[in-house]
Amino acid sequence: MGSNPLQFQEHDAPFGAGRTVAVIGGGFSGVCTTAHLLKRGLVVTLFERSSVLGGVWHYDDRVCEDPLYPNNKPSLGDYRVSAAGEHHNGISTPPDENNEVDYDEKMFPVSTSNDDKPTFTKPLDPEVEFSPPGPCYAGLKTNVPTQLMVSSLVPWPEGTERSVGQQQVEEYIHRLAKDHGVDEVALLHTRVDEVRKSPAGKWEIRTVSLHKNTGTIVEKLWYFDLVVVASGHYNMPRIPDIPGLQQWKAAFPGRVIHSKQYRSPAKFKGQNILVIGGGVSSVDICRELGGVAGNTYQSVRGGAFDLPLSMLPTTATRVGEVVEFTLDDRRTEPASSHQELKPIPGRATLGDGTVLDNIHHVVMATGYITSYPFLPQFHCDSAPIESPGDELVVTSDGVMAHNLHKDIFYIKDPTLAFVGVPYHVATFSLFDFQAQAISWVFSGQTHLPSEDKMRGEYREKVKVKGHGREFHSLHAPPGEIGYVKALVEWVNRGIEEKGAQRMRPHSEEWVKEHEKLKAMFAGQWKKD
Repeated sequence: MGSNPLQFQEHDAPFGAGRTVAVIGGGFSGVCTTAHLLKRGLVVTLFERSSVLGGVWHYDDRVCEDPLYPNNKPSLGDYRVSAAGEHHNGISTPPDENNEVDYDEKMFPVSTSNDDKPTFTKPLDPEVEFSPPGPCYAGLKTNVPTQLMVSSLVPWPEGTERSVGQQQVEEYIHRLAKDHGVDEVALLHTRVDEVRKSPAGKWEIRTVSLHKNTGTIVEKLWYFDLVVVASGHYNMPRIPDIPGLQQWKAAFPGRVIHSKQYRSPAKFKGQNILVIGGGVSSVDICRELGGVAGNTYQSVRGGAFDLPLSMLPTTATRVGEVVEFTLDDRRTEPASSHQELKPIPGRATLGDGTVLDNIHHVVMATGYITSYPFLPQFHCDSAPIESPGDELVVTSDGVMAHNLHKDIFYIKDPTLAFVGVPYHVATFSLFDFQAQAISWVFSGQTHLPSEDKMRGEYREKVKVKGHGREFHSLHAPPGEIGYVKALVEWVNRGIEEKGAQRMRPHSEEWVKEHEKLKAMFAGQWKKD
């Protein structure tokens, strides 16, 4: 990876008002961060690969292309990164007017080529290939009260209910963008394909932009002082390597999907569905299938992150981990449309020996991989999770982001920051606090500790929490409130030295509402 050209010491990092900042991602975290940076006098450009701001809260009827079964390596992401110069003079990618493909009859990739690069099938739409649609489904609602899921910059409209649907959330994000000048600095249909440090110490960013009216993709190089990665968690699906799953997918490609491709329960009417996974998306999909599907089974491994059984609707049955899929024959051709209502001719065997058959569809609610394909120098697909060194951000597992100070600043070069890494949090509120911290540091109004101090704090956290998914979880004490309290105290120490206005912590009302939510969830866990 080479040596870091900049060595940062306390107080002298190259930050200050007027610096240029690239923000990658136009979901809530990117919009909120951009708004705070603008407020502090930074010159910001936001890059969003899709046609609209909103991130995972934007609903699109279209679905992403299938991931590989099992999933590919973390560094490859959920799209094909263009090569430098590939679109230098613009390349036309008009859609095929006769591209009418039946989803069930379409063949999907199930393995990688010899060079470990994914083999992509022809998409239904060039925009889908350029910017794969997110996981938002028609019935998506907030699972955290709106009183907690809020930015310090924009309140929810008076009278907003505790739980709202995706359209209201998307409108909230758009209002934040409009009211704080984010719309004016956002470049849509512009994907970041590579971010590297130039010899001069600037961040060189290579983007490709899709011009829909001409079907042309155009490449451009940019240079920035600072970079914020706000691309979110929900891009690259995680597909476990369960024996026989690859064969089920190859034989019945439209019957085995990832939850990122789920849109509504309508197509599953009267059919038997196996949902694999024990997290929020799994429970949500099981709830939506209630009263629509025939039998719904939720398969879980019994891990620490499985939601309690009491949160599962009574219309679904929880079963153990699937250890093998088998087909009754060796066919590999796709199912024809007249077979759609027939169950898949095979069985799913559970760890206790139980066999599930007569399954029509499998939904892999198995989560996502941490992936930043535009930062290849910070990935190593062969490095074990315990050996990231001082430079890697993502290792072979793709379950965490390494070497970040307070889950935000890249320790070796904190001109690179990340927002939205922690989970088990009230997302909008927590990400807003991270965005504020970035804005105070990048504007030079507070300062980071030295690299040695940041490294020491990070290593101590590794000793306490270990490597893995739990590293970024704020579920256990001191939790989200403790994280924010420490973040605010650190930021304010630097602010006070300059006599600036202090960063405010959680309000008393927010803390009370958070305690109510914790008590409710604690009650759910006790029921099990």
